[in-house]
Amino acid sequence: MFTARNKGRLALGAAVVGAALALTGCATGDPLDTGSGDENTNSETIVVGSQAYYSNEIIAEIYAQALENAGFEVEREFQIGQRDAYLPALESGEVDVFPEYTGNLLQFYSPDTTATESEEVYAELADAMPEGLTVLDQASATDQDSYNVTADFAAANSLVSLADLAGVSDLTLGGNAELEERPYGPTGLQEVYGATVGFTATGDTTVDALAAGTINIANVYSADPRIQTENLVSLTDPEGLFLASNVVPLVNADIADSIADVINAVSAKLTPEGLVALNVQSTVDKMSSDDIASAWLSENGLG
Repeated sequence: MFTARNKGRLALGAAVVGAALALTGCATGDPLDTGSGDENTNSETIVVGSQAYYSNEIIAEIYAQALENAGFEVEREFQIGQRDAYLPALESGEVDVFPEYTGNLLQFYSPDTTATESEEVYAELADAMPEGLTVLDQASATDQDSYNVTADFAAANSLVSLADLAGVSDLTLGGNAELEERPYGPTGLQEVYGATVGFTATGDTTVDALAAGTINIANVYSADPRIQTENLVSLTDPEGLFLASNVVPLVNADIADSIADVINAVSAKLTPEGLVALNVQSTVDKMSSDDIASAWLSENGLG
């Protein structure tokens, strides 16, 4: 799928500093003008990859356009597949930048980890990276298990956190059948938050069951566009019941310093609610990843 490239790494020096200033709007002149007359100072080609998953491709396109806006030449290798396909490409240097998810990636490299909370997972992940790869700043945006209720149910019971469920009776949790036995299922809610819940296996109809009132807590992935379109409330998880899976850039260590300012600026702006909204633009509004990324960068002052 990939073409081997000469991965000679260039010292970008003042050109990278200028590119970062251009991205943040701090430059007063042409930040890429080194006085040589050659405007293409960032001649290193950065290959950005993505999974075969629309949400992941949107993030990858945001990375790609942000790098292009900063003066880098970018090549896209999207829709690669799952980790068994794209991690070898990253490890070999055929792909340079890839949107990943902290918890799931940590479990891939450290299957016995017991970390669940965001900062703890991120710290362990940084230490678990194989030679040649590293991670840049994680975003607050996540794509992980989350428990959701309707806005009306949240208002009626003053629900913000999973801890608030302890004071509510007659609760029924819905999700895939295996959730009943998962450590973050009914047993986990009781042990960690003191919440007593029943369980109904709802499979692919979980959100429909929540809307119908068959259940009142739904297990939904945190970046699911239906959280926005169905006006759901995601309950916070202060005790780390779920494995945190924040969006994180996985990058070739040789170029990490060169692109860090650009990609970290993206991560700083990518919020949980923002990622859901991006996914709505894809699934509901039928916008292309290119257009979604361009609009997002502009709205966040990174265009």
